[in-house]
Amino acid sequence: MPLVSLIDMYKPANEQHYAIGQFNVNNLEFIQATLEAAEEMKSPIILAASTSAIKYAGFDYLVNIVRTGASKMTAPVALHLDHGATIDDAKKCIDGGFTSVMIDASHESFEENIRITKEVVKMAHPKNIAVEAELGRLGGIEDNVSVSEKEAILTDPDQAVEFVKQTGCDALAVAVGTSHGAYKFKGEARLAFDRIEIIKKRVKIPLVLHGASGVGQELLDKAQKYGAKLPGAKGVPDEAYKRAIALGINKINIDTDLRLSWIGAVREIIATKPEEFDPRKVLGPAREAVKKVVMGKMKLFDSAGKG
Repeated sequence: MPLVSLIDMYKPANEQHYAIGQFNVNNLEFIQATLEAAEEMKSPIILAASTSAIKYAGFDYLVNIVRTGASKMTAPVALHLDHGATIDDAKKCIDGGFTSVMIDASHESFEENIRITKEVVKMAHPKNIAVEAELGRLGGIEDNVSVSEKEAILTDPDQAVEFVKQTGCDALAVAVGTSHGAYKFKGEARLAFDRIEIIKKRVKIPLVLHGASGVGQELLDKAQKYGAKLPGAKGVPDEAYKRAIALGINKINIDTDLRLSWIGAVREIIATKPEEFDPRKVLGPAREAVKKVVMGKMKLFDSAGKG
């Protein structure tokens, strides 16, 4: 089917209390892996491209590969701009075939974040394209961080209400203790579940969990067995996903887990089959490893069977 607006995909997720996985892609194999997983699991899926992924793959290549893959699908597929830095970034994707865009002005003042997000909403909504915005700053909640420092990082519920009211955004990425990359927590994994619950009750729109890869031990062990160096890597545990979804998270962003599964599979082939020089026999197993991770997340997020 054609690419689907994330506005339309959010409605049942919000009503039925499940989360749709956003999986970051930047090449053919990642796109194939994620779409195959969605079709087999009968799950809606969000394929996301960051500005750096677009630069790497090429805008037209990326959009057209995703469109081609989606056209063969029965499960709904959305194409999303991840962390668009400027209004121009968002406009290019709105005009170029994306069905959702994120404008990340969270580093700006509250007022400027509102102004920028409103501009993007004005461009996107006439085309039924979803807009995601962000409030707060991603960063793990550590034991030695003061209450005031935690409050400066986490999304403020009062600001969230005002922000959603003024901008009309379709989804809000909230800062509740996660962070990007493979090193999300120094100690025990901790999320501000109470903050998720309060914000959801007050804004009622879909909430997004960024920096949410699990960084599972199995993925780490395999990558490190074949030479990767990832000391102290730690992510979001499975039980935290379930609780966050129950409290109102409807979109969960996964990137690091895909990279870890990919690099573990590639390293294994290179290490165990030094005579192999056919890229298909290196990248093929890596594609399958990514697909396996995506299918597991779909089960965990309860999106399997919803497409």
